[in-house]
Amino acid sequence: LGGAEFRLPILLYVFHFTILSAIVVNLSVSFFTVVFSFIFRGMVLDFSVVFSYILIAVNILVGSLLGSYLGVNFATSIKQNLLKKIVAIILILIALLLIFHQSIHHYTIDISEFYKITLGLFLGLIIGIVSSMLGVAGGELIIPTLTLVYGIDIKIAGSLSLLISIPTIILGLYKYSKKGQSEIIKSEKTFIVFMALGSIIGSFTGSLFLYRFSSETLRIFLGVILIISALKMIFMSKKN
Repeated sequence: LGGAEFRLPILLYVFHFTILSAIVVNLSVSFFTVVFSFIFRGMVLDFSVVFSYILIAVNILVGSLLGSYLGVNFATSIKQNLLKKIVAIILILIALLLIFHQSIHHYTIDISEFYKITLGLFLGLIIGIVSSMLGVAGGELIIPTLTLVYGIDIKIAGSLSLLISIPTIILGLYKYSKKGQSEIIKSEKTFIVFMALGSIIGSFTGSLFLYRFSSETLRIFLGVILIISALKMIFMSKKN
């Protein structure tokens, strides 16, 4: 995981950003972590294999770019309290996907190529909306889409996910800057660089412990933390 879903509550409740500023900062940090993750994966995985699935990546990317565009427009046009509640609900859904991930990632949907393309576009749209509204790369949704709809091996799906995420994040940042949110990036550029650096170091450190912990136990633990964080967002919004 890129960790952006867990970064968002920290930006809100530890560093006290407003929800919209937290999303933009999160998206900026996500860009750095995704780019470096893609580079790191290139050291251990043959990119020629990854790029052999480029048409599938483009299929999902078309939908995700449109979704990113729509997501930014929606996020910047509603009240912050409502945005926070919507973000919290999306986080809960992602948490449930994390918890039950093991139950679904072995399956592949058996449909024709036409329906795969159509479903890929639709799911890409959802992925783009979620990415721009949470400031995340969207891998938690892209990887299940690649494995369930297209039957791609999960390791290759991880790299393809990063490939899809990079242009989606760039468009999201561009749209936020056009909506007057570029100032937060300029004023917090040092913070963004250091948080991105911490995330990159953390991802490398985490990889060293890859075989020391049960993946399933860790997913459930992180899913529960995410649900608690999301519920806190909902109830603190009501209190405020």
